[in-house]
Parts: sequence; structure tokens; C-alpha cells
Amino acid sequence: MRIACIATSEVPSRKANSIRVMKVCQSFTELGHSVRLWLPGRTPDVSWMELSDHYGLRDQFPIRWLRGFNMLRRYDFCLLALLDAVIWQADLFYVWPLQGAAIASRLGLSTALEIHDLPSGNFGPWLFRNFLRGSGARRLLPITDALRYWLAREYKISLKEPFTVVSPLAVDIDQYTDLPTAEVARRELDMEEAFTAGYTGHLYPGRGIDLLMELARRNPKMRFLWAGGEAVAIELWRKRLSNAGIKNVHMMGFVPNTQLPLIQAACDVLMLPHERRVSASGGGDIARFTSPMKMFEYLATGRAILTSDLPVLREVLNEDNAVLIAPEDIDAWNGALRVLEVNEDKRRALGNQARNDAVKYSWVERARRALEGLAD
Repeated sequence: MRIACIATSEVPSRKANSIRVMKVCQSFTELGHSVRLWLPGRTPDVSWMELSDHYGLRDQFPIRWLRGFNMLRRYDFCLLALLDAVIWQADLFYVWPLQGAAIASRLGLSTALEIHDLPSGNFGPWLFRNFLRGSGARRLLPITDALRYWLAREYKISLKEPFTVVSPLAVDIDQYTDLPTAEVARRELDMEEAFTAGYTGHLYPGRGIDLLMELARRNPKMRFLWAGGEAVAIELWRKRLSNAGIKNVHMMGFVPNTQLPLIQAACDVLMLPHERRVSASGGGDIARFTSPMKMFEYLATGRAILTSDLPVLREVLNEDNAVLIAPEDIDAWNGALRVLEVNEDKRRALGNQARNDAVKYSWVERARRALEGLAD
């Protein structure tokens, strides 16, 4: 098929929405489809090699940036992208912005909408209804079953397969093949040899960074590795750690996608301490419906996972592949971390099951499920 992907993400960018758009496009190309991506804004001065390293891409696909007016709130961009894709003779319009999905569906263009959060704002619900009512609506792809259930209840519509396919985020399995042991990975990264608990991702409010800081304070002989975050947030947390006299946290800052697996492999335990309210890059609360990419990366790394016990995370994690703890129970987190430090067998069992489960969540398998039946 010819698949026109239309997104409003900034590329290149460190934001999760930017990464997932590029991973989705790559997965379609790996399945043998012809893919083009439309994005808003000026064409950046960046080479494909730089994009490939930044996002961990193997297959090149054309990207076209279209400039629009901010006051038109991406409606002009979506319309121009759709017209351009029609000229290209796209068979399927795989769309993230509600504006684009509504217009495409109403025009009768074969449309798949990937949705990550509730339709919001003055026009979000109206746009979503127009997508559903349009003759081109072929597939709805909510990232969690919790989001599918909420949409079905709110809009009083049956959102069952094959029209609706729950599509959690995923991991590039090939990047996580043949990873070294934690000890070997630490040597390759020139890190001190010590039991290491890691966190990779942004430092937004709600990500549990206060909890990570307290765990580091209580366990000065352990090493804590934090990778990710923007410069302002990194500087803020460095000052907080310094003021608290905490010296066993190593903050690496942003890490290119291609280097992330080795850094995660250097950890004995990987932590996902999401709170009950979680901020996204654009603000808002995504805790009820989130499907964090780091969760699937952690699974693929094959390390023990220590995670918040939230209903939406239990769609993927369970007692066999992770240790789940109430996000506000710092004593329980501390106790579980210390148990994992001394119980290597438990760490190994959790890690092996996590790695086995990760295969179900590859980007390519996700793409295959998302497109199943649409080529007909």
C-alpha cells in the first residue's frame, strides 16, 4: 500500500510523540509498504543520517514539511497534506491530528486515526465525531484499552474489532538483540561497578522523580542512573540533588535512541515510578491512558522492572514481569529495591519473562495489527 502519514510533531525533537511517529513510519516500510510523512513547519537543516541516529532508524522514507499559519491551528496544514497525499495517490491516510482525521474521513478517504488521549478543547469532541461519521473512517487505534473503553462510553458507540484495534506503544526489538550483561555494559560505558537502578525518560511532573531522589538518599551504596530530560529540568534536579547531599545519582541528560539500549542494559533494575497524575510534554494529565515507550524498552532490555501499580500499566505489566507498587508508598519501593539488590534469582526471573513478553510489543508487530485487513 501507499501510506500517507500525517502528524503535527516537531522533527527532529526529543519529545515522545516525535519518536513514535518516526518509529511507526519505519515499521510500515519494514512491512514493505511505500510511506511518506507530512509534517508542519520549515524544512530543517538536518541530514537523514542525523535523523537516523537521533531516532534509531534503519529505513529511509520521504518527509515533506509544509508551512502554515499558527492562527489556523493546523487545519490549513492538514488540508494541504491531505491534498498532497491525494495527488500522490495514497491508499491509506494514517493520521494523528484530529483535524486531519475528520477532514479525511468526511472526504471519503480511507483513514486510520491513532489516538493517545481524550479529544479535548472546544472542537476536539466535534472533530472526533466527524471522523467516526465520515465514510472514510476505516480504523481507530487507541493506545490503551482504558482509552478505548472511555471513548466507547462517552460517544455511545461500539468500538470493537476490526474497526478498533488497541495499539499500545512498542519497542524496536532489533536494537535490543544480544545486549551485554549489566556488568559488561557498565564497563563499556566506563561506569563504576555497583548495583545500579536506572530510569530513562523525561523529568516532567508526575514521572516520580521525587521518589527516585528519595530512593537514592536512602541507599547511598547503590548507584542510580538517570538518562533523559531537557536542559532546564536536568539543571534543576542537579541542584536539588546537590543541596540534599546526594552523590550517587548519575544524570546523563539526553541520549540518542541508538545508544539507549546499552545504557538501559547497564542497570540491574529499571524503574517506572509514574504518579497518579502524569504530565505530558504539552501539559495535561495522561495517567489514565498512558502507554509509555520506556515500559516496552524496559521489557526488551530483560532487566527486573520496578513500577507503579496503575491500572493502565497493568494492561502490559504483571507480577510475572515486574514488581508493582503503589506510587505513593516510598517504604514499599525502598523495600522492594533492596530485595532485588540481594536476590539475583528474582531479578533474573523477572528479566527473562520481561524479555519474552517484549516480543509481542515490537513496532513491526504493532504496525501489522494496525493495518490488518485494510489492504483489502
